[in-house]
Amino acid sequence: MAKYRKILVAIDGSESSKNALKQAIKLANDEKCWITVVSVVPPYEGELELVGVKNIRAAIRKPCEDALSEAEKIAETERRPIKTVCEEGEVYERIVGIAEAENCGIIVMGRRNKSRFERSLIGSVTARVIGHSQRDVLIVPEGTAIGWKNILLTTDGSRYSEAAADKAIDFAKSYGGELKVISVVDVPSEYYAEAPKAVEDLIKKAKGFVGNLKEKAEASNISTETFVGEGDAYKVITDLAKKEKADVIFMGSHGRTGIKRLLMGSVTEGVIGHAPCPVLIVKI
Repeated sequence: MAKYRKILVAIDGSESSKNALKQAIKLANDEKCWITVVSVVPPYEGELELVGVKNIRAAIRKPCEDALSEAEKIAETERRPIKTVCEEGEVYERIVGIAEAENCGIIVMGRRNKSRFERSLIGSVTARVIGHSQRDVLIVPEGTAIGWKNILLTTDGSRYSEAAADKAIDFAKSYGGELKVISVVDVPSEYYAEAPKAVEDLIKKAKGFVGNLKEKAEASNISTETFVGEGDAYKVITDLAKKEKADVIFMGSHGRTGIKRLLMGSVTEGVIGHAPCPVLIVKI
């Protein structure tokens, strides 16, 4: 227990963000931790003196205040005290900044249900929060509930995957969960014809990655099943999550600098956009 002492929930009044708050309250009840709820309005760049400062300021803050009022009603219904913060500025910057200032261990955000095409392009705010924050980020699709009994863990053998594995094992141990561990070989189709030996080597490495994590998890008495997939990585992962009825997907976040922070890896973005369950991005 006590993997997180404080949770930050970003809310914008949408149904998906309200559900994210409800799931964060569930996590807070399990973890015995505090919740801060933040809503952010973009900065107003017009001429305030031309329209009346009081009126325009009130209009700017109203969506924020309405969203937080809804959050307080949810918290009251769930009998969970929360702290609310209304911010103005670049949305992702304020979310990341509040998480740092409040020393929150995790940021919880909702994901709207979108068309098949739109799911491949997750919101820029979500992408930037994941790219710039040093905190774990939990993305909760609209209409889904969080759980820790059936955990799907992705690995590519990196130290970032190792961090996700440690967190997944910790959750499975605390909540009596089981692990499904998957590594995906995602190469162009021509590789199979032009470099079959290279593909075989990649599959062998992938089997080693999942095998190592299986040993590590079972050393903690956690039931673990392994999978090695071939194909478009995000699709293989999300298809397995649907088939195995995963409660949550754990993924490591590769460290990025500069512009790369704004451009998440296609696998991470694809998984978040298409996952049938919450996705926990674990940071180092």
